Amino acid sequence: MGIKKQIPNIITLLNLFCGSIAVIFAVQGHLELTALFVMLGIGFDFFDGLVARLLNAQSEIGLQLDSLADMVTSGLAPGIVMYQLLTQVFGKPFYVVPGSWNSEQILASLDWSYLSLLGLLITLASAYRLANFNIDTRQTTSFIGLPTPANTLLIISIPLILKFQQEAWIIEIILNKWFLIGLTLLSCYLLNAEIPLFSLKFKTWDFAENKIRYIFLLLTIVFIVFLKFIAIPLVILLYILMSLFFKEKPVDQEID
Repeated sequence: MGIKKQIPNIITLLNLFCGSIAVIFAVQGHLELTALFVMLGIGFDFFDGLVARLLNAQSEIGLQLDSLADMVTSGLAPGIVMYQLLTQVFGKPFYVVPGSWNSEQILASLDWSYLSLLGLLITLASAYRLANFNIDTRQTTSFIGLPTPANTLLIISIPLILKFQQEAWIIEIILNKWFLIGLTLLSCYLLNAEIPLFSLKFKTWDFAENKIRYIFLLLTIVFIVFLKFIAIPLVILLYILMSLFFKEKPVDQEID
């Protein structure tokens, strides 16, 4: 396979690289840096398919590699982020002091809440969604269930809101244990729900054919300008509602 055919795969690997860094930061509790590298990874995830179409370099290995990269950037990373958020409300995290791996150390380290592990349900639901997407022939021109990158943006918006929009009422809502548990369960449901959602990938630039996409992107920009990071969950809600009320006619093309 020539170097031109490998360019989309290289971009996909950059997604995986950014996702891996995001996981490191998430484990360390640096959630703002986690969000930064997740967004970089999602950016590469968008462009790998675009470049593949421009170069006519679509391949089966590219499809599989894309899902593997997404599993880290948009599966493992958001699960750990939610674990860290739940840890803030339920108790301190599990850890083992380096060089002292023994039974006494393990028992001493169990001062944590098992409920924090609920955050990893997002990782499990993401894995199931990605595996199902690869074999679901219905998802050729649109999505069924919330795509993992969109779900990840929803999850990583939470620490960004806490950091940069520190309104007392916002913090009180977000750091409520029932809110975080509810968001986790809702996230898992949306990932695998039988809800048809339009794709944001343009096949042409024609307005009539892409009207729903242009309107959505315009509203997204308006939301972000005026609401900043709080706009992200509202944009995800807008995406779902627009998909339900303005259904597209299917065409015989594939999503890469």
